[in-house]
Amino acid sequence: MNASTNPLLDFSDLPVFDAIAPADIAPALDVLLANAENALETVTAPDYPTNWSQIASVLDVNVEKLSRAWGAVSHLHSVADSPELRAAYTEALPRVTAFYTRMGSDERLYAKYKAIPPASLNAEQQRAHTLAVRNFVLSGAELSGLAKKRFAEIQERMADVSQKFSENVLDATDQWTLLVTAEELAGVPADILEMTQANAEKAGLQGHQLSLKMPCYLPIMQFAHNAALREKLYRAYVTRASDQSVSRPSDSPADASPPSSGNASQDNTICIQEILALRHEEAQLLGYANYAEVSLASKMAQSPAEVMTFLRDLAKRARPYAEKDIAELREFAAQQLKLKDPQAWDWTYIGEKLKEARYAFSEQEVKMYFTAPKVLAGLFKIVETLFEVSIQKDTAPVWHPGVEFYRIERSGALVGQFYLDPGARSGKRGGAWMDDVRARWLRPDNQKLQTPVAHLVCNFAEGTGGKPPLLTHDDVITLFHECGHGLHHMLTQINERDVSGISGVEWDAVELPSQFMENFCWEWSVLRHMTAHVDTGEPLPRELFDKMLAAKNFQSGLQTLRQIEFSLFDMRLHCEGEKAQNFMHILQDVRNEVSVLQPPAWSRTPHTFSHIFAGGYAAGYYSYKWAEVLSADAYAAFEETAAPDGSPNVETGRKYRKAILEAGGSRTAMESFKDFRGREPQLDALLRHQGMNG
Repeated sequence: MNASTNPLLDFSDLPVFDAIAPADIAPALDVLLANAENALETVTAPDYPTNWSQIASVLDVNVEKLSRAWGAVSHLHSVADSPELRAAYTEALPRVTAFYTRMGSDERLYAKYKAIPPASLNAEQQRAHTLAVRNFVLSGAELSGLAKKRFAEIQERMADVSQKFSENVLDATDQWTLLVTAEELAGVPADILEMTQANAEKAGLQGHQLSLKMPCYLPIMQFAHNAALREKLYRAYVTRASDQSVSRPSDSPADASPPSSGNASQDNTICIQEILALRHEEAQLLGYANYAEVSLASKMAQSPAEVMTFLRDLAKRARPYAEKDIAELREFAAQQLKLKDPQAWDWTYIGEKLKEARYAFSEQEVKMYFTAPKVLAGLFKIVETLFEVSIQKDTAPVWHPGVEFYRIERSGALVGQFYLDPGARSGKRGGAWMDDVRARWLRPDNQKLQTPVAHLVCNFAEGTGGKPPLLTHDDVITLFHECGHGLHHMLTQINERDVSGISGVEWDAVELPSQFMENFCWEWSVLRHMTAHVDTGEPLPRELFDKMLAAKNFQSGLQTLRQIEFSLFDMRLHCEGEKAQNFMHILQDVRNEVSVLQPPAWSRTPHTFSHIFAGGYAAGYYSYKWAEVLSADAYAAFEETAAPDGSPNVETGRKYRKAILEAGGSRTAMESFKDFRGREPQLDALLRHQGMNG
């Protein structure tokens, strides 16, 4: 294939997702990497001007094309994986990693940047310049000789092992199935039964085929009366990609699911140990005591000790509430469910039953009102009202028929665009995320303004029986969360690519806009516009909403401690150097300190902890809790200015948009927050929102 017909080399507009084939990847990278290498050599020549715009017009333009093409490939690898695509991606990954590592640590380029006079830059460029110089140091630009060579080897190996970790999780999740009868699924909602029956039919089987994907796994754990079935699923889920995996024949207890295709090569133990060792070695090469210090160098938090103090303080405040939560669950289980000694696979079921009994509603009842099209319309309505934009459906090449494409406009002018990929399916990794396709940028090559484009990806259950997909309220919150990230990326008004949107935002503040949006899922003035019963079309009754609101902080103490457990485990892992090789011991130590509920000894949560081993949250998982403080306090401004009927104040929305969303990474997150709130953030709003201020 020649360059002119390779879809990965078409930068005229949006990626041609439906035309990209695995065979396109290597030839496209041949061209793009060569262009990027040539650009790097050009701008680092001794006689090339130390001028920000001139460097950008050559280097940034070529590197941005490489990033966009590789971003499209990485995205397809995440949402439409196939053996051929995986092979091509795996082959290409070391080449791409090597280039970025080399550029990030190029002492000639570092010298050029250091020599640029700050007075020659505008405010956005000055911020981007400050971050660039810092990133050069963190990327090994001040290393030399063997240390520099070893640093590059670490980056390449880290990319390989992180990818292997991610693939093991995807494969272990995709490959496990269990065929059961309708009788074994007593208590499970009708729409889940339809889905599992359809799954069996697709596989040419009779009965109901279960999987470990969240739209199937969670409802079984919540609703199935059959404790033995819950145990099978729980054991399979919490041992995925580990030495305890029940899909491995040698480990399968007699009552476990039949071995499908799990194997020792999917055990992430070695991957975790190698990733931790590589990170610790990288930290030492850079002159830091541990990787946590490296991670925090680009975050709001000043030190690992500050983070751990924050987490432990929050744990102390949450613990009494968590202890009360667990005592209530135990009492209810014993008295109402005749479960005298609840096991790990019982707690979700007990919690659902207690919630139904206490608040007289079930998740299943609520879900009937949240049809995907209606929820989306409601989400768009609040975004359009609050941020003074309009959202319209549009067309673009996509990777799956279920993907939709939208454009955001203000006063008729294009602001941004996004793809929405809501459904769970094979070949798509679990979870939900926002990713950028391209950033807002006043391009230095043609002086044209490039508008931002984002991916919003979720894993919701598909509709069955000709009906639209039904979302749980948690699904609705997830959709709002990812939309918040997308708005941060798309509503920016910053023209410097490296600090527009989410770029340049401290990682522990990047969750502020996403968690901020979650609050609207609890506002009647918003929710009433986004519900319609799947059968009758009736909106959600106010009485049912009031029950949901009363149940909002149900088990918030337990949930808070669980997040703190993950966060403290992550931070300690990256502080303790070689001791972290025994990561299960550290996890148990953390659980002994903060948890009120211990999982079985064979549980292997770290083996699927993709956020820290295959995502961007290493020594940064605490960011969710940290940013919750920021988002709760930011949302309090809307509570303070809301209309009598609860409708959010548009003027407050405008102020938030300008101070937080439009500013992007062009200044520190604290400066943006203070611009919006007029002061530093306070913990009070978070504790109040979570019912832990009594």
